[in-house]
Amino acid sequence: MTMGHGASRLRRTVREVAKFGAVGGAGVLVNLVVFNLVRHTTDLPVVRASVIATVVAIVFNYVGFRYFTYRDRDKSRRTREMTLFLLFSAIGLVIENGVLYTATYGFGWDTPLQNNVFKFLGIGIATLFRFWSYRSWVFRALPTQTPVPAGPLLRDEPPSPPKPKQQVP
Repeated sequence: MTMGHGASRLRRTVREVAKFGAVGGAGVLVNLVVFNLVRHTTDLPVVRASVIATVVAIVFNYVGFRYFTYRDRDKSRRTREMTLFLLFSAIGLVIENGVLYTATYGFGWDTPLQNNVFKFLGIGIATLFRFWSYRSWVFRALPTQTPVPAGPLLRDEPPSPPKPKQQVP
């Protein structure tokens, strides 16, 4: 029994989500480690430390997405790809750090634990946006190749005319 087009497409999507999750999960770790290092080694305010960490994670994630998750996608327009990646990453940065900013300055939740909880929550919300935008606009799928039927049209000679049907007396 062969798998249908829908099952094959579902399998590809699950594989894509898993690869996106692997790169994204590593990016979250990079983001949180850099965030906490900057917070504990400098006197920068919490949101500035978070923005620095987010930028480092964006660079890490681009490399992972381009060369692992979406390595089979269209590579012909790298300038366009990079521009859109940076645009959507910047929107994700605003979403991610907007959550942290609101929690810290809007509600006064500014302990290290609260900072990490809201940083993580912001990353989660921004990740949903990033997954949609990266797969829809940045790392676009190559068009599906339809197989060309083999036959006389693939030869250098013109197709032969059909044979006339013989009439039976």
